[in-house]
Amino acid sequence: MLSTLSDFERVPRILRLNIAGQPVEWVPWQDAVCLYARDLVIWTVGNPLLTIRGGHCKHTGERSSQDIHSIIACDGRVVTQRVSQTPPLTNPALFKRDGNICLYCAKHLSDAELTRDHVVPVSRGGADSWDNVVASCRRCNHLKGNRVLDEISLELMALPYVPNYSEYLALINSGRILGDQMAFLSKSFGADSRLIKQ
Repeated sequence: MLSTLSDFERVPRILRLNIAGQPVEWVPWQDAVCLYARDLVIWTVGNPLLTIRGGHCKHTGERSSQDIHSIIACDGRVVTQRVSQTPPLTNPALFKRDGNICLYCAKHLSDAELTRDHVVPVSRGGADSWDNVVASCRRCNHLKGNRVLDEISLELMALPYVPNYSEYLALINSGRILGDQMAFLSKSFGADSRLIKQ
């Protein structure tokens, strides 16, 4: 049972789904409590993550409590565009997609040691998009420079790809995802997902 402030600070985020069961976002447990209190949580998945206790009822003397699950589906409009759109490209998500490995020399590195490399350089018409960028160490990125792969003796270990929204949610919250949350999200990962192999 959670008893101190630091215990509550360590509670993983709650995976919020729309009523159709599509992953929408990560929410802190405090926001999940508000969703429960407003009767917006329609169904849940998995075991309760924590129990929040409230005050005592004036008439019955019973203390209120609410179990908070790790995955909650909320009532409301289903906005399919957000779930199907291309997720925003950020370096932390890119590095996680590529397993924190330079896709040229295969070195495993920290986020601080990696850079974003454009397979087809922007100066040569390449886009700053998921399917044209890879994680690269500084040395390989500098060595490649403004050239395409045909012009230099570098090869990609894996092709870049666009993660779907479920995979993106796993990428931006990696290291803090509970087993039932990852199991739920991984059912929707694309065939190209490297998260399945990690």
